[in-house]
Amino acid sequence: MARTYTRISGYIAREFLFSFVVAFLFFFFIFFINQILLLAEQILTRRVPPLDVARLIFYSLPSIVALSFPFGSLVGALMAVGRCSADNEIIAFQASGVPHRRLFVPLLALGVVFSVTSFVMNDYFLPLGTLNFGRLYRELVFSNPELELEPFTVRGFQNSVIVTGAVDGRRIDDLVILDRTETGEQRVITASQAALTEPGGDAGLLSMILDGVVTHTTDPLRTGEYTYSSADRMEYNILLSDLAFGLRAPGPREMASYDVWQVILERRQTLEARLTGQQRLIAALRTELAADYAAAVDSVAAGQSTVARVTADLNTRLRQIETESARRVVDRTLDNYELEFHKKFAIPFACMVFVLFAFPIGLLTRRAGRAVGFGVGLLVSTLYWSMLIAGQTMGINNPAVSPVVAMWAPNVVILVFGSIAYAFRMRR
Repeated sequence: MARTYTRISGYIAREFLFSFVVAFLFFFFIFFINQILLLAEQILTRRVPPLDVARLIFYSLPSIVALSFPFGSLVGALMAVGRCSADNEIIAFQASGVPHRRLFVPLLALGVVFSVTSFVMNDYFLPLGTLNFGRLYRELVFSNPELELEPFTVRGFQNSVIVTGAVDGRRIDDLVILDRTETGEQRVITASQAALTEPGGDAGLLSMILDGVVTHTTDPLRTGEYTYSSADRMEYNILLSDLAFGLRAPGPREMASYDVWQVILERRQTLEARLTGQQRLIAALRTELAADYAAAVDSVAAGQSTVARVTADLNTRLRQIETESARRVVDRTLDNYELEFHKKFAIPFACMVFVLFAFPIGLLTRRAGRAVGFGVGLLVSTLYWSMLIAGQTMGINNPAVSPVVAMWAPNVVILVFGSIAYAFRMRR
């Protein structure tokens, strides 16, 4: 009769799940408080209904949950294995003929489940939450303009700068607007008072009715010339897409991995076209250099020019070729998208990597298993997050660093240390 390990696997799985829940709630609380602090200045200090605040926080939860799973897996596995090792249960299992791989299987299985769950939260629910967050925030801007136009502040938008005085509901006193017209003229618009209204025809605009308007217009091409005008009333519109917070287009972090990959393919084609254009330009410049050289030789032979003169002209053309050849054609946006694409897989996959690391490290624990596991887990989590940020920074600042290396290197480092710890444990 074949020996089964169902009860042992269930026991290890229950121990891991209990420790995981404790660790998950700890990291969830930490990330949740951080999210609350990020929203505090923009939303919580405004007159926003509590229900809407709760909805905004709810839409922000997917990113928190997605990050809590990997670190919860790490700390939970360390606590579970450390507790079993400290209570000599691992030794008892070995004495009963239970190999280490049988104890590791339930941990790895749960690690796979946690990785899939983290990926789904990050790849589906995070983009969905971002869309709902932006939709709700757009509604709140109309009902509470102070979210974007604070009193006595200077606020820069995409195409304008707005200086506000006192803000009371929808009314703004002593308003100053600095912007640029479609023809390139620079304007300074002042108004003694302005009122925000929601236009009925276009939901993509934030409309202001200005009273007591004075406009000063200058043309950069005509230095010293300017135009003054005044009006009793003026309507000024701001595109909602220009608002900085909550209404910007989703970035690669908030997009699904499939959508990010499609953008990567498009930008790669564009970058390839730019590289091809550069090579064609260099080839054309070299052809012109050869033609100029032949013409210069004929000119010197005919006595129409001197060697020094034609040499200077040819050197100018040569420097132009060298400058174009040395110019690197890069796409920073493409680099950012590739980094975020690999990050979407590297962080969820870290659940399995952390389990592989935690099992041999937990076996080394002899006393205070849960406490030591929790402390080691926090230390490794900090190191992993630091390596992840460092890799992303290097990938952005140095295009020569592969996005694959930048985002997956922390997982590889943790896996290598786990393998070393396992080899050390097996020799004891």
